[in-house]
Amino acid sequence: MSISRPLLPQREAAAACGVSRSIIRRRREAGELPHSVLDDDRGWLIPVDDLLAAGLRLNAPAPPDDTTTGVGQDQAHATGTAMAGPAGEAELRAELERLRHEHQLQLAHADHALAEAEAGHLRKRLDERAAHIADLQQALAALTPAPERPAIPQPTTPATAPAVPEPTASQRQEGSGPRRRWWRRG
Repeated sequence: MSISRPLLPQREAAAACGVSRSIIRRRREAGELPHSVLDDDRGWLIPVDDLLAAGLRLNAPAPPDDTTTGVGQDQAHATGTAMAGPAGEAELRAELERLRHEHQLQLAHADHALAEAEAGHLRKRLDERAAHIADLQQALAALTPAPERPAIPQPTTPATAPAVPEPTASQRQEGSGPRRRWWRRG
């Protein structure tokens, strides 16, 4: 096999890929870097082609240095971000509670607005239904017989047309006999 790219020591491979040496070691041991060779003087040498084939990127940013604790605090103060102490923690908690309260108020206002819109919609539908009921009541009153007039016969189909209704008692007293039909039976 001819290698077209250089071999990097494990430390340089980790720095070039922006990962820790333990990640490179674990990948090598897992077989993801199959062409790695052990050199007596320089340790494990990793081909750049294997690094790329394993999905690592070259020239990636280096991981943060976890071994120094004081440097991180100095950098935090230099950038203007203070480390949270007891006083800062209390201020942050108060700010968090204030923001939670504001958020709850916004949610309550939104819920109230939705409820008002729904109530308006329901009132409109109730008014429409009340108008429809009033129309139906008027139609029912027009179709209901008054005490002084007989009931209106219901329409029937021609195949089941009933015989001529018998005259009522009040019609017989007036001397009128059964009424004759003016149409012919078919």
